[in-house]
Amino acid sequence: MSKIGRRPIELTSAKVEIKKEGEIEIKGPKASFTHKLPEEIEASLKDGKLIVSLKKMTKKSNELWGLHRALLANKVKGVETGFEKKVKIVGLGYKAQLSGKKLIFSLGYSHKIDFELPENVAVDVDKTGQNLIFKSSDKLALGNVCDSIRSLRPPEPYKGTGIILEGERIIRKAGKAKTA
Repeated sequence: MSKIGRRPIELTSAKVEIKKEGEIEIKGPKASFTHKLPEEIEASLKDGKLIVSLKKMTKKSNELWGLHRALLANKVKGVETGFEKKVKIVGLGYKAQLSGKKLIFSLGYSHKIDFELPENVAVDVDKTGQNLIFKSSDKLALGNVCDSIRSLRPPEPYKGTGIILEGERIIRKAGKAKTA
């Protein structure tokens, strides 16, 4: 049995509506989502909690049970409070500027890099341009944006410069040792 799938999802300010054919509509103060469940899984509402259960226990349905429960929990949290990721730009002269819905990066290349933000992702840039806070109600879109930005200048192990996600640990390497 799936340990994650068995846990109910607490609903505080989200409104959940279960429709026919396993379609679930989630609405909240931040956003709204629809989620389609596979035919092996069903959902029900009890005492302000969303409960995801199996129609028939098979290996495939057991695997999908925990996955779809986690996806639903992320969507419920997204519509209620939203998600936030912090990104730090480390390096001399490395910075980002916000211009409308576009981020302009100066990352030590011979040119500036323009990055168009999706509609459901917002960003706060501090005055130094090196600390970015991304906010979204969609966890998947937020992770994809942060990963795309990190790939513009991944952290390098010798100096530690580049774009670093919060909580990421960079393993530093020793440089060449001078021989006397």
